[in-house]
Amino acid sequence: MGGVERVVIVGGGPGGYEPALVAAQLGAEVVVVDTDGLGGSAVLTDCVPSKTLIATSELMGDLVVAPELGVNFTDAEGDAATSVVVDLARVNRRVKSLAASQSTDIARRVEREGIRVVTGRGRLDGPGRVVVDLPDGGTETLEASMVLLATGAAPRTLPSAQPDGERILTWEQVYDIDEVPSRMIVVGSGVTGAEFASAYLNLGVDVTLVSSRDLVLPGEDADAAQVLEDVLERRGMTVMHRSRMESVTRDGDVVTVTLTDGRTVEGSHCLLALGSVPNTAGIGLEEAGVTLDDGGFVRVDRVSRTTARGVYAAGDCTGVLMLASVAAMQGRIAMQHHLGDAVAPLDLRDVSSNVFTSPEIATVGWSQKAVDEGEIVAEQVRLDLAGNPRAKMQGVHDGFVKLFCRPGTGIVVGGVVVGPRASELIHPLSIAVSQSLTADALAGAFTVYPSMSGSVAEAARRLHHRPA
Repeated sequence: MGGVERVVIVGGGPGGYEPALVAAQLGAEVVVVDTDGLGGSAVLTDCVPSKTLIATSELMGDLVVAPELGVNFTDAEGDAATSVVVDLARVNRRVKSLAASQSTDIARRVEREGIRVVTGRGRLDGPGRVVVDLPDGGTETLEASMVLLATGAAPRTLPSAQPDGERILTWEQVYDIDEVPSRMIVVGSGVTGAEFASAYLNLGVDVTLVSSRDLVLPGEDADAAQVLEDVLERRGMTVMHRSRMESVTRDGDVVTVTLTDGRTVEGSHCLLALGSVPNTAGIGLEEAGVTLDDGGFVRVDRVSRTTARGVYAAGDCTGVLMLASVAAMQGRIAMQHHLGDAVAPLDLRDVSSNVFTSPEIATVGWSQKAVDEGEIVAEQVRLDLAGNPRAKMQGVHDGFVKLFCRPGTGIVVGGVVVGPRASELIHPLSIAVSQSLTADALAGAFTVYPSMSGSVAEAARRLHHRPA
């Protein structure tokens, strides 16, 4: 190899193509083994498609407050319009088109950087060798000084709840629906289930959410989850708490979800949001010395190393935190570490995340649960958006900003934002947490008046302590 590092990446999602660009920039010879198209599930079947669908649903949701803001709708004769309907077939065509376009853009960028892409299914044949099963039935063997596994994960299904791609669906299959469901049953109230349930509700669909917990989004801030659940129920969603799915069956156009207590729920469609399983089986990982946990996820350290020398892993196949941003960061860290560039180990407390429901829920840093359980001592303040002048102008009644800071120093260690575009409003809090800024520093930065971000500064001001 003439001294040039040769890197082989198995998987073309954010955990694969992002580090490929880093490796090329650092002078390595890079090959990406890709199966379904660059961008992976994040671009083709998950993040980009779902958030595109949600963008349409947000517009539909905004129309709910139109009369409050003085906007009325009429038909061609000037009479009051009775409903706004969505053309789901057209929406889904746009979803698929945007996903394909994004994948093409990534492919062009990768090609410009001189990165070779091999289409096929890659498997390890020892730590430094990847064998690719090609579409034509042949194979190609790739030698590498470093292998990065970014094989992702797939929707979890059960023998008693098998998707058919028509009415019993995983989140990857919903974009093939051409007609608006008359009743959508969503099984699972984690992030994916809550996002799709909220989206379809905004699109005018009758939605029933089957939740095994006392509250939707059991992994999120409880105050935020309560606000979301209150909004969903107020808008007409049926939330079935402490209800576990036993099976899902279909009879013609009717889908029946049977619960473990014997109750049944009927609908036109069912979306299974039961979590993910890693794509790690049958690709030679354990034989190459890569340790998997009980769930089949690849074990990695904070610089993305596996237990096999020269083999790293990034993204959903590691189960660390299933976000595209984390996958990309894990991959970049892996490349920087292996190729000798400056690198900072992954710190999950710096990760900002968002649940794209309506309202959105964004979080960063230490959580309310950690504070309540004594993992960290922190002062906190919660400021409802209902008092924010911009929120009043826009007809926003639900949501809040919550900040956590260390007593004494005042350093911001966490935050929660619930409201429209919380994914954008979390950024100043993310900067504060990652840079160890104080609440006073956050409060001292100018905000626009009127703005939603004014509530972030106001919450910070309420955490000020006068020096003794």
